[in-house]
Amino acid sequence: MNSLKILVIIPAFNESENIERVIKHLGEICPDVDYLVVNDCSKDNTADILRNCHANFIHLPVNLGIGGAVQAGYIYAMEHDYDVAIQMDGDGQHNPEYIHRLVEPIRKGEADSVIGSRFINNEGFQSSGLRRFGIGFLSLLIKLVCGIRVYDVTSGFRAVNREYIRFFASEYAQDYPEPEAIVTSRLQGARIREVPVIMSERMGGTSSISGLKSAYYMIKVSVSVLVTRMTTARRKVG
Repeated sequence: MNSLKILVIIPAFNESENIERVIKHLGEICPDVDYLVVNDCSKDNTADILRNCHANFIHLPVNLGIGGAVQAGYIYAMEHDYDVAIQMDGDGQHNPEYIHRLVEPIRKGEADSVIGSRFINNEGFQSSGLRRFGIGFLSLLIKLVCGIRVYDVTSGFRAVNREYIRFFASEYAQDYPEPEAIVTSRLQGARIREVPVIMSERMGGTSSISGLKSAYYMIKVSVSVLVTRMTTARRKVG
């Protein structure tokens, strides 16, 4: 991709049913990019699978959650001097065929952060009706607090440039990283773009957020977004 040094960060927790296929598919589609699987102290045999397929991975000795795992990937990207870091889930929902679409606005200098969105063309897996309602509410809330409309605010398929690799290596939300990362980076002046992608249902295993947990998640993340906005403003003023 025009000589950009690109790292794909793949957080993984109990993804033994999916992770080998995700790595293989990524290698087939994008052989010119590097990847790092961050095994977040999985309780299944994810680590054994990664060792057996000679994957490039790090194993966290304690479970940090999605935010801590992704931040570990950003630290790795910063320390190894990558130009672009891309987050991609380890459950098979994100298609590496769209990586070039995420990278292109960064390559052209048009964006600092690019989010792969299910809701621009409304193609492919669209999630449950309850979760779509919650995502729509969060989208409006984020527009209210930081002045930018992002439709797929919970998408974990996104890319950032070198500047925001450094930013997220030092400051990244732990509990609700995707919406909060939009708020924190936008308040730092990030140019954020969405591009259309098609996502799939997870290939195997179960999501940690399902059923009534989706509603609980949306309530908590809404509060977290508001707190992030207030604390970020206070920190910049002080």
